[in-house]
Amino acid sequence: MRDYRKLEAFHKAHELVIAVYRLTKAFPSEERFGLTSQLRRAAVSITSNIVEGSARDSEAEYRRFLEIAHSSSWEVEYQIQLSVDLELCRVVIANTKTLYSDQVIAQCRQVSRMLSGLLQSLARPS
Repeated sequence: MRDYRKLEAFHKAHELVIAVYRLTKAFPSEERFGLTSQLRRAAVSITSNIVEGSARDSEAEYRRFLEIAHSSSWEVEYQIQLSVDLELCRVVIANTKTLYSDQVIAQCRQVSRMLSGLLQSLARPS
């Protein structure tokens, strides 16, 4: 069993979940059971799969759960972009001209890269 709390990818993914929840707070109430719910579930799926995979005994199962987490990070990125395109989120970070959604997309890409790197490191022979 691995300790997911030691993974930087887990901590960055956790920060992403918090950011997604903050971003979706600004969504219209009619999206509560639509994109808001879907985005939050996909974000939580990233961290949940890292945790669940860490508890698995075999390397193959661990990789499978990390692959699911990696796929979920792409799902979150798309859904945030869709939210921007649908003009559901126009939150600007205080004292900047940066949209909060752009920051969350950047976080998402970082998590995706970290998970990809972790998967590649597991594929290397020891």
